[in-house]
Amino acid sequence: MRRTFLKASAAALALAAGLIHLPSAADAATRGGKMIYARYADSLFLDPVLNDANVDIWVLTNLYDTLLAPTADGVGVQPGLATKWDMAADGKSLAVTLRPGVKFADGSALTAEDVKWSLDRARDPKAGAWSSSLASIESIAVTSPEVVTLTLKHPDPTLIPALATFNAAILPQKLFEASAGATPEEKAKAFAEKPIGTGPFIMTAWKRGVSMTLKRNPYYWKQGEDGKALPYLDELEFQIIPDDATRLLKLKAGEIDGTEFIPYSRVKELQGDSNLRMELWPATRVRYLTFYSGPTFKDGKPNPFSNPKVRQALNYAVNKDAIIQITTLGLGKPMRSYMSSTTPLFFGQDLYKYDLAKAKALLAEAGFANGFETSIYSLSGNGDDANDLAAVQQMWGQVGVKLRIDQVDNATRTARYREENFAMRTSAWTNDISDPSQITSYFAYWPNIHSLHSNWQDKRVDELFEKSQQEIDPKARAEQYKEIQQRYAEAAPILFLYETPYPVAFRKNAKGFVQIPLGNNLFEAAYKDK
Repeated sequence: MRRTFLKASAAALALAAGLIHLPSAADAATRGGKMIYARYADSLFLDPVLNDANVDIWVLTNLYDTLLAPTADGVGVQPGLATKWDMAADGKSLAVTLRPGVKFADGSALTAEDVKWSLDRARDPKAGAWSSSLASIESIAVTSPEVVTLTLKHPDPTLIPALATFNAAILPQKLFEASAGATPEEKAKAFAEKPIGTGPFIMTAWKRGVSMTLKRNPYYWKQGEDGKALPYLDELEFQIIPDDATRLLKLKAGEIDGTEFIPYSRVKELQGDSNLRMELWPATRVRYLTFYSGPTFKDGKPNPFSNPKVRQALNYAVNKDAIIQITTLGLGKPMRSYMSSTTPLFFGQDLYKYDLAKAKALLAEAGFANGFETSIYSLSGNGDDANDLAAVQQMWGQVGVKLRIDQVDNATRTARYREENFAMRTSAWTNDISDPSQITSYFAYWPNIHSLHSNWQDKRVDELFEKSQQEIDPKARAEQYKEIQQRYAEAAPILFLYETPYPVAFRKNAKGFVQIPLGNNLFEAAYKDK
């Protein structure tokens, strides 16, 4: 996810949806001070290339910039570290002109060599889950001190939005390479402990599992509404509070200024609190449960989820509309694809309407007429997880499937997921790019990360995805993605749940935070009234 701040248009987007109320645009932002924002989980690794978790990505947007940035509606792109970009008529080269005078947070100048090095690192097939987003680049050349030219293997319909995505962030080459470590991975780990970017903040302290402190970057290039350099805040502190109820108690007591992931069951309560501002930002967020679909689990035991009829049955056995009422109090809507309905080339289908008889019949066909026992990793202290899984557990019980809920912290859940050592896990996704390629490469394209680390594979889907990455005919590309979504829905590698807005809450005097549909947490224009 990348940085952008168009306060007026972002606010207009949310206001048009009737989801939030912001202070008057005439209100003058207050400079200085400290804002405390509570997060449900700590970051893991603050490198833009070698990670795939929102707990990292949503902090990266405050430390690093990319050449281009998403617009406030999450659909287009706008200038970032680049002021213009020119694609050749044949679609096989892109000249990018850099913004003059930009400095990193240590005061060193951003150079075209930093841009070339950063993008070369990001497109390395061995570096990270998102290298495929830049795989069309054949070579990168510094053609002048202000211009970097990307030569492509073939025309790529996804390249422009990819340059506005978090993994394409620009880092200082010399500082990175001077970091301790003998290998690129070791250097990345060392650099990420004290990251330096061109973003509005610089990290000055990190007590893992407790808090992270970001200070104002005195060299930041973007200006506020008062004509002076952003950010408005002197300091931004992230406190790590995994328990939803504790975060809300601290918010109500004024011990923190804002917090993320408000349980949907508490939204109406907070909307009625005169000291708070409950915000529901338009989103690309989807909520689902991931099945591990390989033939056996890590311990060698046979896996019932390897049978698509079992996965289909368990989807039919869940009343999605009921869960939406239980967990979101009607704020969500059923998933109709693995993509959100706001994703370009979305093809919506009515997926697995509640049908208990059909669920039982499919389980019987798969050899599980009497059901089976399984388990799921859930986030400890997370209200939405608790509500979703209590309902799923009860509903699956009606078809003989006994679900054990294992509550763990986010780091454990993530580690088991990446090791592919799980039966099921609770999951949510937010697009980082205004294109279906990223979510598809993660959910459905096996060669990337084994399709959500689930080990599900459809070679036809792999083939279609690879073709879509080079298809410049919009109609042909739409047909490719339609078939991908149809095949994925039929195979049901996930339990489809719901789409929801982003729920965040602040004290009334804490203003200026923006979350765009791609999830970017933007604090660069946040401030606190005295």
